[in-house]
Amino acid sequence: MPTLADVRDLFIVMLALESLVVVGLLIWLIIELRGLMRVLRDELKPILTSAQETVRTVRGTTTFVSENIVAPVVKLSGFVAGARAVVGTLMGRNHRK
Repeated sequence: MPTLADVRDLFIVMLALESLVVVGLLIWLIIELRGLMRVLRDELKPILTSAQETVRTVRGTTTFVSENIVAPVVKLSGFVAGARAVVGTLMGRNHRK
């Protein structure tokens, strides 16, 4: 029949083995995290660079469209609305409702 000292010694040995397993798992985790950091650095950086280039291209395109298409159409539309109002007034039509 095991004595209290034997049970204590058994638990001390089990805790020591468990500590070794935990330390081994922590070492493995650190190695895996290093690998993950390397993958993120090597593969995510080019993706972010590409995304930044795309944003610059879109910004340039929207500026071009705004300056060369939208602004002239708005000006022309305003001119046409003004001309219609002048013609309507001269013709004696009042479009107020």
